[in-house]
Amino acid sequence: MKRCMFVDDSSVIRKVAKRILGGSDMMVIEAASGLDALEMCAADMPDIIVIDGALPDMQAVDLIRRVRAMESPIRPQILISLVELDIASIMRAKRAGAQGYLLKPFNRPQLLERFRALKIAA
Repeated sequence: MKRCMFVDDSSVIRKVAKRILGGSDMMVIEAASGLDALEMCAADMPDIIVIDGALPDMQAVDLIRRVRAMESPIRPQILISLVELDIASIMRAKRAGAQGYLLKPFNRPQLLERFRALKIAA
């Protein structure tokens, strides 16, 4: 079973993602802050991490770099989640180690298509 972590200070975004993705082939875990996400990744690295581009406690690129620096047999696919298409933020995230981005708010078809494009969900 694949494990996906949504890192977002909005409980609504986390719950919507969990409702859309949670099922027999995907376990969705939630982190409300970058520090929570780092602790959870250190304990058990997820397969996919979706990081809010505007976390209150740390920059998304710092979180991406810190996750990438962790020793783990799992090298997660990472997406940055943005409220608007910001090429500079996307490029910074990619240079830090992200594979792509996700625009929010998202709906079921948008989220599933993004995961299909990464070949991480059916």
